[in-house]
Amino acid sequence: MDRRIPLTSAPNMRDLGGLPVDGGTVRTHEIYRSTMLAELSDDDLRTFKELGIHVVYDMRTKGERSAAPDRLPAGTEIVGLDVLADHSMDLAANLGQLSSNPEALADVLGSEQAETLMAQTYRDFISLPSARRAYQRFFQGLADPGRGGAALVHCTTGKDRTGWAAASLLLLLGADEQTVRDDYLQTNTDLLPALQPLMDMAAEHGVEPDLLLPILGVREAYLDAALDQMASRYGSIEDYFTGALNLQASDLDALRSRFIS
Repeated sequence: MDRRIPLTSAPNMRDLGGLPVDGGTVRTHEIYRSTMLAELSDDDLRTFKELGIHVVYDMRTKGERSAAPDRLPAGTEIVGLDVLADHSMDLAANLGQLSSNPEALADVLGSEQAETLMAQTYRDFISLPSARRAYQRFFQGLADPGRGGAALVHCTTGKDRTGWAAASLLLLLGADEQTVRDDYLQTNTDLLPALQPLMDMAAEHGVEPDLLLPILGVREAYLDAALDQMASRYGSIEDYFTGALNLQASDLDALRSRFIS
């Protein structure tokens, strides 16, 4: 099953539906993940409307949202969830700023610092108060029985903050680890080709494009950092949802009931 939604102006968009979980599969046309939606073309806007998405959860920082607000069909609800409000430096969110200073970019990305910083960001998805609040609101919104239509979650490139949102939901629904990893790593296939212009720009500024790959793509080590942090702090995925995010057992039942078919 090809879960990708072919929007040329919003790469890396896909339906989480169709993936195998305990007791069945994730229900199709209910929950989507994507990059930011600030530059939807008129054609893609019409396609987006046909998906029946009623609410969009935007996990970007306030600065990212202000600089590039989503372009959505009229009536679509937007919920801003600043996962990294308490984070001092997120490489993915600040890549544009760093690109204007090639020397600083090369310094940050050299000597494997990028991998170390990205792994720490994933641990922060578990431990930062702003992250816990954001993911709590996200999952409470998904579980709300009064919510109509489908939902979509995104950040800037739809791979890190969004990646953890998708991974944790799939784990809660009972997807095995390989299924979760496969969906997470699909971003490298769907997104990286669309980011070639950014790598070309880096090369023009004297920055080796390969140095950008730890930021522009995803790596299993990053997801492992979040999973290890979750396990060490909370134990199981259910304990993460109830202990870190303060969801109730009824919320978890509602999520499983809505998203498993």
